[in-house]
Amino acid sequence: MFRFLIDRDTWQEVFDSFSKNKLRSILTMVGVWWGILLLIGLLGSARGLENSFNRLFGDFATNSVFVWGQSTSKPFKGFQEGKQVNLTLSDAKKVEENVVGIEFVLPRSQQSTSVTKNFLSGNFQMAGDYPLLDKLQKKKLISGRFINQNDIEGKKKIAIISEDTYKQLFEKDHDPIGEYIEINGINFKVVGMFETGNMNMGPSTDIHIPFTTFQQIYNRGDRIGWMMITGKPEYDIKQIEEDAKLLLKNLNNIHPDDTQAFGSFNLGKEFKKVTGFLTGMQFLTWFVGIATLIAGVFAIGNILLITVKERTKEIGVRRALGATPFEIKRQIVVEAVFLTLVAGVFGIITGGWILIALDHFFGQGPSAAIVNASVSIAVVFVALIILVVLGTLIGLIPAFKATSIKPIEALREE
Repeated sequence: MFRFLIDRDTWQEVFDSFSKNKLRSILTMVGVWWGILLLIGLLGSARGLENSFNRLFGDFATNSVFVWGQSTSKPFKGFQEGKQVNLTLSDAKKVEENVVGIEFVLPRSQQSTSVTKNFLSGNFQMAGDYPLLDKLQKKKLISGRFINQNDIEGKKKIAIISEDTYKQLFEKDHDPIGEYIEINGINFKVVGMFETGNMNMGPSTDIHIPFTTFQQIYNRGDRIGWMMITGKPEYDIKQIEEDAKLLLKNLNNIHPDDTQAFGSFNLGKEFKKVTGFLTGMQFLTWFVGIATLIAGVFAIGNILLITVKERTKEIGVRRALGATPFEIKRQIVVEAVFLTLVAGVFGIITGGWILIALDHFFGQGPSAAIVNASVSIAVVFVALIILVVLGTLIGLIPAFKATSIKPIEALREE
């Protein structure tokens, strides 16, 4: 078989066959070209969307839920409806200790505040946080550091500011690290600056200070603003949310059926919806691409059937001169696979150009919708194997048709 494939006469016959009907051959190949183009283009676009999504959430604990207190809607144990629910550090600790599947519970508090630096000032959202925040919701630091445990224990007056905060309070190109800003009349030392555009679930935050410092200067005592609950990867975050809310209701004397006492946002559930959409998109892409490929390959099969009919006399002469049915079939299958592969390679190249264009126009910058739209070598390899298999199978149809003609009848064909 290998000797047949490298035989010059084999390929001369293939090229002679196609050169007789160039336009028909090119139009036949369009179907396969379009199918592989769709497959590469759509798969690459889906990968680009997935990369964009992963870049957005890559450093974030996605199996998380945020819970905060609201007002009750049902009277319970002597308390009237409308009671304001305030979460506490004690609540957060008990949730972490008693709810199955929890990995971390992060208490947070936030306050709008006035900040001054020399003659510049502005109003910003300031949050009291623990070092754990940088693990669950990674801050892309431009310079300096984030809060550490010493800051928490010493209730230190240090601040990590956003890039936007820096632009409002400092002169251009001035290094803010080590400088002091005034927050509510108290001097805080700037020890870090982070990118404004990085992922920040919950209320937007311009300035981070140690949680203990925040609680002290605002006299919050044990009260917190909300808690971020992160579940272990193998546990269902929706069930964790329900269990945590039920426990919090028991701790705060709230009716078990009260659905308004606690607000929540389940990031894990929303994350699964998006990943499910991306998976479905990839499946649909494979389905549409392969279906289009099959349609294109069938077109090649139909054209080869016509070609076989046109070459009936030639086939009869070859049979009369001693060509075996296997040799006739082999030649026609090679023609089918060649047509399919040439069209497929052009489709892969064109699809690659489209992905390069998508990356150039839509994949640049921090807010890019499609990041590094591409397909792996494995996908290209699988696509080529599919083309070879389909080309071989579809080539067998005209091949059997050709060998079903008796030599004597073929020679009589006019």
